[in-house]
Amino acid sequence: MSQKQLLTYKPAPATQPPKPQGETPPVIELPQPDLRSGVPLMAALSLRASTREFAPTALTPALLGDLLWAADGVNRPLTGGRTAPSAHAFNEVDIYAALPNGVYRYEATQHRLVLKHAVDARNMTGYQDFVGAAPLDLVYVIRMSALLSMPQSQRETFAAVAAGAIAQNVSLYCASAGLATVVRGWINHRLLSDALSLNEDELPILAQTVGLPATPPAR
Repeated sequence: MSQKQLLTYKPAPATQPPKPQGETPPVIELPQPDLRSGVPLMAALSLRASTREFAPTALTPALLGDLLWAADGVNRPLTGGRTAPSAHAFNEVDIYAALPNGVYRYEATQHRLVLKHAVDARNMTGYQDFVGAAPLDLVYVIRMSALLSMPQSQRETFAAVAAGAIAQNVSLYCASAGLATVVRGWINHRLLSDALSLNEDELPILAQTVGLPATPPAR
């Protein structure tokens, strides 16, 4: 049996995000999620996989709305509970959507996207060559100010768990909806922070590329 070949990486050259493509509205109101869509959970688990080849086709508003709600939307309006767990319900992980027409932050309570930076930052969300071609890159950002009441030794661990839960929600939704996705940790934190116009207390921890598969699955 041959040894598994390990990937080797080297820093990518510094680059600037290009101007956004098309209109950049300040707010994108998302359609309410279709709770009847998709395949059963066990089928989605059987289909969950990482994919690194994506079609450039833009996601429809309905798909984008369902995807973000599945990621960390409000599923219990009376209490504000989310689809992803968070220790003490701090909800310290914000989801940023890098789209061709701008960088948006997902507001779960309003189920909408709010413009953060009018640039096409998709090529800044990681070193891999496919990230700039896919229609959507999600970036999971920790708001450290939300964790001040938690012991410092626990903050990074619990925030990482919350980000991982969100990423798995996205992966399962993609498997259910026939989308392709891959979670990525190989990012330039400072470069990405600048591209997303983050504050000093905000830390990008993980990225996830989403799109239609480059080759439709065989039926």
